[in-house]
Amino acid sequence: MSQTLAGAPTLLRLAVRRDRWSIPAWLAVLTLVCGTSAAVTPGLYPTEADRVAAAAGLNASAGIVALYGPVLDPTSLGELAMTKMTVTYSVLVAVMTLFLVRRHTRSEEETGRAELLGGAGVGRLAPLVTALGLAAVVSALLGLLVAVTNALAGLPWTGSVAFGAAWAGTGLVGAAITAVCCQVSASARTCAGLAAAVLAVLFVARAAGDASGAEWLSWLSPFGWNTRLQAYGDTRWWVLGLYVALAVAAAAVAVALAARRDLGAGLLAPRPGPARGPGWLAGPLALGVRSHVAPLWGWTAAVALMGLLFGAISPNLDGILSDETERLLEGLGGTGALRDTMIASIASIAALIVCCFGITILTHAADDERDGRTEMVLSTRVTRARAYWSVVTLALGGVTWLLLVAGLALALGVRQGTDHSPARIVEAALGQAPAAWVTVAVGVLLFACRARWAVVGWGVLVAFGTLGQIGELLGLPDAALWLSPFTHVPHLPLEGADPVSTLALSGVAAALLGVGWWAYRGRDLA
Repeated sequence: MSQTLAGAPTLLRLAVRRDRWSIPAWLAVLTLVCGTSAAVTPGLYPTEADRVAAAAGLNASAGIVALYGPVLDPTSLGELAMTKMTVTYSVLVAVMTLFLVRRHTRSEEETGRAELLGGAGVGRLAPLVTALGLAAVVSALLGLLVAVTNALAGLPWTGSVAFGAAWAGTGLVGAAITAVCCQVSASARTCAGLAAAVLAVLFVARAAGDASGAEWLSWLSPFGWNTRLQAYGDTRWWVLGLYVALAVAAAAVAVALAARRDLGAGLLAPRPGPARGPGWLAGPLALGVRSHVAPLWGWTAAVALMGLLFGAISPNLDGILSDETERLLEGLGGTGALRDTMIASIASIAALIVCCFGITILTHAADDERDGRTEMVLSTRVTRARAYWSVVTLALGGVTWLLLVAGLALALGVRQGTDHSPARIVEAALGQAPAAWVTVAVGVLLFACRARWAVVGWGVLVAFGTLGQIGELLGLPDAALWLSPFTHVPHLPLEGADPVSTLALSGVAAALLGVGWWAYRGRDLA
């Protein structure tokens, strides 16, 4: 082994130990979502005629095609079952490897641990190669788990193996792109933003190509390859080579750049700020807003786009359900109830997504504390109470703002095809706010007890989301479902408003924040 890779095996074992909880959580959630979809779809579309009608309904909507991709084989049960997973959920696979590579490269450089390890004989390229190797192993393991789960759920083995390989390839590409961004960016935060922007551009290129019929545009994106592979149809195995070629090329570029840059620096040097800040930037809340305004605008644009897309999709639901399912829903309240159910489901999913912004605020606050920035702020006239409540205000205020944007965008999209009241749709989105507040408040409590525990908030969000979204499908007992705040909010507009549950959840959130303040005021900074 060359000197530049010295210590890589040891670093890989250390990385596996550090991520011994987060990696299984990612794998479990992604595999569970796939397996659930594979298991329930045959019951919804029992005959080939049902599947063809559903595929025709999906392909007839430009919004659905832009979001999920086209169904290229209308007779394939597997393609129908994996409609959401093939493109939309594969973005989560790329995000998973993004976090892995960034965590074990740029984040290590910012904390100084990479320099410390370098002084102990670890090679210059060992951290990067270790992160890429870990991402490759995790991607391959995810592909294997997904393939076995889908096959055991009743889908064909050959198609399941091809689908799992596509997800593994998506993970490899996400890791390699992040590795390049790590060399270009001057900080871990910039690296995450740049890598996410590249993935967003690739997704938009695929969406534009699929929705407009310009296939050449879809072929430019790895997310378009997921569909063109046709895992459960006439499988094009050679498409898998595209993932490997792109991942190897991007990884080679990353290694070449890493060998030429200084440790802790990026190819793009950060711009120095002004010597003196404006007066309005004096408080901790203003400083927090200034630090997160760019990500907040990005989140706002993404949530608005999501609301518009889902809103445009909901009026077209009638054509994608089997006759048996439509009769069942008509018995429960008719197609109007079906659309209301769809809007309620979109609102609950939007609440889960915007909670990610709140948890991100908390993990950034933990990073500020670990890196000494919080101590610098508290060395001025800023009190500990102002610092704590500024973080709380930013997290809960950002979540509420994003829910409002999601509701407005959803109302705008739905209004194109139905006579739903916009105020009622916005109310459906904001009705999820108390559950989102409780979720973020649990994260606040964890951060308040110990800064490094803030990252556990991601696990809380995953647990609450799993219980609230698919807990009933999994047959979990009511006592387990009761633990998620998302099971206690009314499903507007399908149901009426419930002031009791709203007040109760708001009270729980307030109590958690109060206990958090009690814990934060008495502990030492990290």
